[in-house]
Amino acid sequence: MDAPALTKLLSPEGWALLNSLPPYDEKQAMALATRLRADGVDPELAAAALTQSRLRAKARAKLGDFADGMLFTPAGLEQATRLTVAALHARRYLAAGATKVADLTCGVGADSLAFAGVGLHVLATDVDEATAAIATVNLRHFPEAEVRHADGLGLDLAAEGVDGVYADPARRTRGGKRIFDPAAYAPPLDAVWALREQVPALGIKIGPGVPHHGLPRDAETQWVSVDGDVVEAGLWFGPLAPDGPGRSALVLATGRGDDGSGTLSRTLRTAEGDEPVPDVGAVGGYLYEPDGAVVRAGLVAHAAQELGGRLVDRTIAYVTTDRPAEPPAPGTAPLATGYRVLDVMGFNLKRLKAYLRERGVGRLTVKKRGTAVTPEQLRAQLSLKGDAEATLVLTRVAGAQHVLVVEPLSG
Repeated sequence: MDAPALTKLLSPEGWALLNSLPPYDEKQAMALATRLRADGVDPELAAAALTQSRLRAKARAKLGDFADGMLFTPAGLEQATRLTVAALHARRYLAAGATKVADLTCGVGADSLAFAGVGLHVLATDVDEATAAIATVNLRHFPEAEVRHADGLGLDLAAEGVDGVYADPARRTRGGKRIFDPAAYAPPLDAVWALREQVPALGIKIGPGVPHHGLPRDAETQWVSVDGDVVEAGLWFGPLAPDGPGRSALVLATGRGDDGSGTLSRTLRTAEGDEPVPDVGAVGGYLYEPDGAVVRAGLVAHAAQELGGRLVDRTIAYVTTDRPAEPPAPGTAPLATGYRVLDVMGFNLKRLKAYLRERGVGRLTVKKRGTAVTPEQLRAQLSLKGDAEATLVLTRVAGAQHVLVVEPLSG
């Protein structure tokens, strides 16, 4: 959003217009824009308000009801931390004894919102003037939070009284292309984690695709998933990593409490050198697909131990057991999705086609690991017909391509 449009939106007239708009409906957006113009609303203001209405609707998935009183940029919303996860970030700083956190790359202010919400004092900075202005609006209800248009790396942290630092470097180009090289983040990852020499309580949000090699050995690197979607990895230094350096996976399941609300969680972690050698064996009666955070953290062998199972192949993240694994403890999230194995066969297109045709399978769910076959290509080749449905897992078993016919376990 450019400065003139933001200025108009923040005027009393603009703010009233934005908050008077009906819930965003893409099918009605054009008609609403036409009506606003017919009512004499400034075209630039109308466009800005409708854009914010659309972004607010999209932001509800991350920020819930808070989104209805916030402003966004498309890039800022894309990178904003989900409120559930941001709250966990804030608790780390509280547990570490921090009192004032510098959010060096605050964006639209989602993490700063969580920090201030638990009573931490916050100094939030962003190098983009319009984004800093938007963060100021979003943090307006928190006197504990100060927002500055500034380069966070230029702060005098000691003079500011900062005892905790957080950063979420930009991982996309201005054109929206994803950046995989941490040295090309904005600011570069090396420049941010060097700050732990000044403030030991340092946390950095990074992309979940970050490779293990090159990660700092003095950090806890934690991958986080929410309802099966791996949303981030985080580097936590000093008192923010009370269990010491290593890798961990945090699995969150929202709305899964006994009353249908709340969030279940489960953490799996390993320290340097704590690498169990997994058993590998034949496919049993049950198959478990570890959560994506567990896979990204390289903790599949640990998950196999927890599930009481073995891998179907040393290089594949599927765990098999001869009997159902013990359910997760009350209040904790499951580490894996379970399936009952109905059939196992070597991959042969002709045989598979006949198998599905005999059973009248017309709807097919295809999961895959360790194979070049694509689900779309396979469905086209199978010429499915019928009312029944089935789930297939395409993977390697003991180095050979196999098809597993499975059904999800209830719960």
